Amino acid sequence: MIQVTSVENMRKSDEFTIKSSTPAKELMYRAGKGIFESHSWQGKTLIACGTGNNAGDGYVLASLLSDGGYDVSLLLLEERFSVDGEYYFNICKEKKVPWSVYNSEKIEDYNTVVDCVFGTGFKGEPRGKAKELIEAINESGAFVLSADINSGLNGDSGLGVKCVKSDLTVSIGTYKCGHFLGMAKDLIKEKQNIDIGINLIESPYSLIEKKDVKELLGKRQSYSNKGTYGYIALIGGCTEYSGAVKLANLAASAMRAGAGVTKLCVPKSLVASVSPYLLESTLCPLSDREGSVEFRENEIQGALNGVKAIGVGMGLGQRGDNQALLSYILNNYSLPIVIDADGLNTLAKMDMSILKSTKCKAILTPHPKELERLSDVPLEKILESPVECAVNFARKTGAVVLLKGAATVITDGERVILSDTGCAGMATAGSGDVLSGIITALCASHSDTLMCAAAGAYINGLAGELASWEFGDISMVASDTARSIAKAVNLITK
Repeated sequence: MIQVTSVENMRKSDEFTIKSSTPAKELMYRAGKGIFESHSWQGKTLIACGTGNNAGDGYVLASLLSDGGYDVSLLLLEERFSVDGEYYFNICKEKKVPWSVYNSEKIEDYNTVVDCVFGTGFKGEPRGKAKELIEAINESGAFVLSADINSGLNGDSGLGVKCVKSDLTVSIGTYKCGHFLGMAKDLIKEKQNIDIGINLIESPYSLIEKKDVKELLGKRQSYSNKGTYGYIALIGGCTEYSGAVKLANLAASAMRAGAGVTKLCVPKSLVASVSPYLLESTLCPLSDREGSVEFRENEIQGALNGVKAIGVGMGLGQRGDNQALLSYILNNYSLPIVIDADGLNTLAKMDMSILKSTKCKAILTPHPKELERLSDVPLEKILESPVECAVNFARKTGAVVLLKGAATVITDGERVILSDTGCAGMATAGSGDVLSGIITALCASHSDTLMCAAAGAYINGLAGELASWEFGDISMVASDTARSIAKAVNLITK
C-alpha cells in the first residue's frame, strides 16, 4: 500500500524533522530538486509563486533550471516571502533569473507553468489577485505542474472553490488525502510523490493498490468446491426497487466476485421478476406485505442457514419489517454483514448501540448523506473532514465504515484505507448495490472485513473504469459495471 497522510500529520512531521535532524532550508532544497527531476523540461517555463514555503520550493526549482541553461522566469503573487523562501529567492536574483510581480496580466507563450502559489496548509477560498492568478494559470494553455498540491485545493478533503487544474502534481514527502478525495480526480491528471526525508510521527493512512487486492484474492486451488468459497445471502428488494438486488446478485455471483453460492432473498411478490436473472444462484422467497419483506423468524433462519456472509438493504425499501429483520440478525448471528442503502436508513432509526453489542462483523457503506443520518454529524462537516468523520463513527459503533465518494474512505476506527479507482460514470443508480454484492462475496472467504471492504471498493471502481472505456461516462449504467467485474478480477489476478 502507498502511504497517505493528513495535512496536520505532515505539518507536525515536518516540524519534528527540522528540529531533530534536517534544517528547513535543506528540506526546501530537496523539494525543489525533486520537482526538477520529476519532469522533462522543454522551452520556456514560468514559476508562479505565492508568499509561503511552497513558493520557496519554486525558487529552488528556478535556480536549478537556471543552472541547467533552461529559459525560466518567476511570477510573484506579491513581493513577500517566508524566511527560507527569501533565501532562495535571493539566490535566484544573484543568478539573474527574470522575475516580476503579478498584475492581472494573462500568462502566454510558456511551455510549462509551475504552480507554487498555495501549499497543503491553504484553507478557504482564493480571493483577489490570488484568484486571478489561478484563473490565469488555468487559461494559459501550458503544461501545468503543481508543487505539492494544486493551489486552492484543500489537502484533507480534496475540495475547493477556485483551484489550479494540473497536468502533473508532484506531492512532497507523502501523499495527502486531498490528492485523492473530493474534486481531486477532476483537477489532477497525473500525480507522483517525492520523498525528501520526512518520517511521519503518527501512523499514516494507506492507499490500496492492485497487488494488495491480488494478495487478498489469492490463487484458487483445484482441490476445492463451492463451499470452500462460501454461501452468501443477499436480502433486499421491494416492489419499487426490485432491480437493485438483481445487481447485487450479479456482482456477487454471476459476475464472479468470488462467492461459492448466492442465496437471493426477496419478497415473494418479486419472485417472478427476479427468477429470469438467476443463472447460478438460488432463490429464497420471503413473506411479504404489500411488496416489502415481512419478518418471520423461521424464514430468516432458513435463509441464513449455512451462509458465511450477509448483505442486507439493497432495494429493501422502507415499508416492511426492516427494523425487526435487522435487529434479529444483529442479535442472533456472528457473521460478516454488509449493511447498505435502506439497511442504513433502517439502522439510522434504531439504537446505534446494537452495533457495539452485536457479534456480527458489520460493514456499513454510506454515502455522505447517509452518514449524516446515521451519525447526526452535519453533511457539510462530513464533506470537509471525510476521514475524520468516518473514523469517529467507526470508533463509536465498532463497525467498518466505507464512506463512498469520488474516492472511498474505509476504516475500522484505527486503520484507514483509501481507494481511488472508479470514474464519473459510476454516479448512477445501482452502483452502490454492485459494491455491496462484491464486498459480501469477499467476506465469505476472507476474515479481515476491513480489507474485504477496501478490496471490494477497488474491484468495483476498476470494473467501473472498464465499463467507462466501453460505454463512456455519460451512457454507462450500474449493470455495465457489474458485467465488467470478471474482467477487473482477471486484470488484478494476472
